[in-house]
Amino acid sequence: MPCCAKPDSLRRLLRGAVVLGGLMLSLGAPVHAEGIQVKSIAIGSADEGYRFDADFEITLNSKLERALEKGIVLYFVTELNLVNFRWYWLNQRVAHSRVREGLSYYALTRQYRLSRGGLSQNFNTIEEALQVLGRVRDRPILASAELAPDRDYILELRMWLDISALPKPFQVETLGTREWDLGTGVLRWGTKLPVPGLQDRAAP
Repeated sequence: MPCCAKPDSLRRLLRGAVVLGGLMLSLGAPVHAEGIQVKSIAIGSADEGYRFDADFEITLNSKLERALEKGIVLYFVTELNLVNFRWYWLNQRVAHSRVREGLSYYALTRQYRLSRGGLSQNFNTIEEALQVLGRVRDRPILASAELAPDRDYILELRMWLDISALPKPFQVETLGTREWDLGTGVLRWGTKLPVPGLQDRAAP
């Protein structure tokens, strides 16, 4: 009696699962948790490797807005992984992108600020700041293995509020409450990389 499914069967099962996930995204079904929703994502070729664009819709609850007004910086992490599915062994991550951005409020100027590394940008309203935070453009994808155009990959995408970056007293406050649990969760679906020079490939 065989002890596991055949490779072809596993591939069909995987494709069926990721297609279902793709339909949920394209039909606009709820795929968010606590105020962050993925609206779209597209992978394109760059001069060296690949990059991606993504749009998130971010809504903060009143507790997080009050934390900003008290001078607490909220850090958001956007992470993308490309995974090579291997039926005979553990899946292999072949490329990734991970960026952390800080959202803060300055009472003196009554402005919100987005910062990433040494770069920062000011906004008059929180809505403007969240709109820019959720608009990811030309984000590089760093490959750890050779990537092949039109090969099947699993794409994993996630955006979340990094609670570990909060001051210690606030980390204690987050225990046992969902008001600080802001994130999309890990979304997975199948994709192919575009051939260099051709139009970007949306996923799903």
